[in-house]
Parts: sequence; C-alpha cells; structure tokens
Amino acid sequence: MRNEPPGWRTGPAWQEMQGRKKGGRVKAGLAIVLIAGLALVVLRPELLIDRITGKAEQDGKSRQPLAAESVHPTAPPEQMYPDRPTLKEPFRGSPAVQWADGAAGIEAPVAKAAGGLTKEQVADAISRTRALLVAANLDPRTLRGERPEAALKLLEPRQPAVHGMLVKGLAAPGKEQDPVLMFTRFDPAEVRLVGDVVKTRGRMWFEAGERPGEVLVKADYSFVYPLVRAKEGADEVARTVVRRQLTVAVNDPKRYTVTEGTLAVIEYPSETANSACGVHDGFLHPTFDSDGRVAGTEPSGPAEDPYDRSAEISTGEGCGQVSRT
Repeated sequence: MRNEPPGWRTGPAWQEMQGRKKGGRVKAGLAIVLIAGLALVVLRPELLIDRITGKAEQDGKSRQPLAAESVHPTAPPEQMYPDRPTLKEPFRGSPAVQWADGAAGIEAPVAKAAGGLTKEQVADAISRTRALLVAANLDPRTLRGERPEAALKLLEPRQPAVHGMLVKGLAAPGKEQDPVLMFTRFDPAEVRLVGDVVKTRGRMWFEAGERPGEVLVKADYSFVYPLVRAKEGADEVARTVVRRQLTVAVNDPKRYTVTEGTLAVIEYPSETANSACGVHDGFLHPTFDSDGRVAGTEPSGPAEDPYDRSAEISTGEGCGQVSRT
C-alpha cells in the first residue's frame, strides 16, 4: 500500500480545484464549437435551412435510384424541394435525379414466342426497338441537330407517312413534317447539353398483333435533357422533358413484304415540356427563366406535371402549361 498524504484524492480542496479546471475546459470547448458552428452557418446557411425544412432528409432519399418501371404508374412522383439546377447538378430539384442514365434506363423485356414469331424473332424486334429509341433520343449526334442516320435506317422505308415525312422534314421542316415528332434535336447554335447524361425512365413490352405472323412492340419513355445556352460562360440551366410513346410492328417475312432489319411504325405520339410553341423548324427550343415572356403561342389551361407518367399523352394540338421541369 502506497503511503499517501491525507486528502490526496478525497479532500475538498482537490475537488474544488479540479471542478473549476474542468468547468473552464468545458466552457472553452463549447465556445469553440459555437464559434465554429456560427462560422459554418455564415459560410453555408443552406445547411441550417435544409435541416429545418427537412430538405436534407429529402435529398438523401432522392439520391437512391428507383427500381425499373415494370408496370404503368398510377400516380405522379412526389414534389421535390424546388431547387434550381446548376452546371454541377443539372437534375437538382427534379424527380429525374433518381432515374437511370441514358440507355441504361431502356430495359428490354424478356423475349418469348408470340404472334406466330419465334423467340429469336421477337428478341430481334425488341433489340431494334431499343436501338431506335436510343438513336432517336440519346445519340449525341441526333441531339446536336445532325441527321439521325442510325434511326432512319431502322424505319421501314415503305412507309411514306412516317419515313418519307421525316426525311422531307429534315430537309425542309414545317408544321406538317417536323422531325422532332420522332427525333429529339436541339439547335447547336442556340443550346448545348450540360454534361453527357440524359435521364431516362419508362418501360417496353410486346404483344401479338391482330394479324397472324405479327408482333407489336410498345414503349413509353420520358427523357430529361439539361441544357445551357451555347454562348461561352453561360451558366443558367434549363431542362426540357420529352415523353414518347412508340408502337412498332414486326411481321413474319415469309408472310408479308417487309424490308429486312426495319420496323413499321404504327403510332408515335409525344409530349414536350419547355420548348417554344408554334415553332416548326426541326429543333426543340427550351426557354430559360431569364428569358421572361417569349414570342409565340401563349400557354393555356391547367398546369400539368411532365414527370407524371401515370397520365395519358394529350393527342390534341396547343400549348399547355407545366408545373415544373
């Protein structure tokens, strides 16, 4: 046993002294933390605001990728915190944050024999349909306004109302023959994509056609394009949302006259959010907040959500309003 002087560990003087030292350290520590916290709030006030509003929690959820769309949605995606897109985060504040990147979002269904066609024939039809969607809506050359050769090669040339109309529209666009009805094209002198990612969501399926030896491949996809003005130093980001529904027919070449390796288009309705109305020059023309009011057809009617994939595509003409992009 060590010989220690009385009161070494238990004396009131030690407790008082140590208490004062301990309290002083705690107060100093709290002051340092408080000063650091105030400095962080001054430098980045959005952190405190995000915590108070619950935006931080929503941001965490928004970073989780969505499962593939396997059935027709029954409701629109929930409203996001209305953040403005930036060059670094062009999909910020949009449901598209959780969508797949580009062609990864166009998932092919498992093929099986149908409509008198073999499993291999159906698989080939699905593959060609997917290739058409990619070439028409994701190929950088198409998006830059170049001639979409890869997409045109997949279209049945015996269809003058589709293939013929698109070819004429690329040469001389107009209201009755506008290539943006099938292809997503922007004027490179006006805008450019922010980065190289286009967000994609939708589904594809197939079924037997009405005629023997025929299969219909159907697709319903939405594409979100982040854009900035083409001029140097531009940093205001706008998004254009394009939804396309596509039905193509593939027929047994032993029964029907077809062009090998092509698709006969049955229907191709589409809707575009944030593109100037009344302009038919072969390009989509996104507007930016700083543009204010622009010339052209004025939007009317109730605002619709371009991310609402549960709604049907409007088949009428006109210029509607959107609730967000």
